[in-house]
Amino acid sequence: MTQTALITGASRGLGAALALELAPTHHIIAVAKTTGALEELDDQITALGGAATLAPMDITTEAAMATLCRGIFERWGNLDLWVHAAVHAPPLAPANMIDTKDMSKSVATNVTATGTLITYIAPLLGQSGTALFLDDLRAGQPFFGSYGATKAAQIALARSWQSETAKTGPKVHIATPDPMPTATRARFFPGEDRAPLADPTSQAKRILAELGRDA
Repeated sequence: MTQTALITGASRGLGAALALELAPTHHIIAVAKTTGALEELDDQITALGGAATLAPMDITTEAAMATLCRGIFERWGNLDLWVHAAVHAPPLAPANMIDTKDMSKSVATNVTATGTLITYIAPLLGQSGTALFLDDLRAGQPFFGSYGATKAAQIALARSWQSETAKTGPKVHIATPDPMPTATRARFFPGEDRAPLADPTSQAKRILAELGRDA
């Protein structure tokens, strides 16, 4: 029986790479704001013999996330895997010059939406499902104030959930990818030599292998 995998932030980068790695064994429910990128992902999944349901939604819109999760329950009854790859990457800035709108969007996407999604998705995962979060160790680094603080807060939420569910499930796994040539990193390091960076596909394979061992 085909399993289900919800991927928030599925359109590009590691989220898309994980979707493609999971496609042979999972029905992919792909969430992202960019419709065109989701359609490209769908074509790739189809070429692999898989199937996807596209959800062009903004994870910061609570009503949309409630609709999404209700639809998952009505169609499949549960989720086997949730991969949370969505993130807002604001411009780098000194801590005393962070733009208020950038900080608000970072909090809304990286923190508030994560808390909302955990609340909505936990019942779908039940005791046997798995949630995967992706860490990025930027907290405290120069000019990463907005991103570093909110990404650390996101992972703090995940670690609390991980501790709370250690004996009951769902399984909560936190992975730390190596630096990759993603659009997020390009915002932080424009003009960087991308050749030495890790391939998202290889990182997806490594993370899913860790996930399998952890399970």
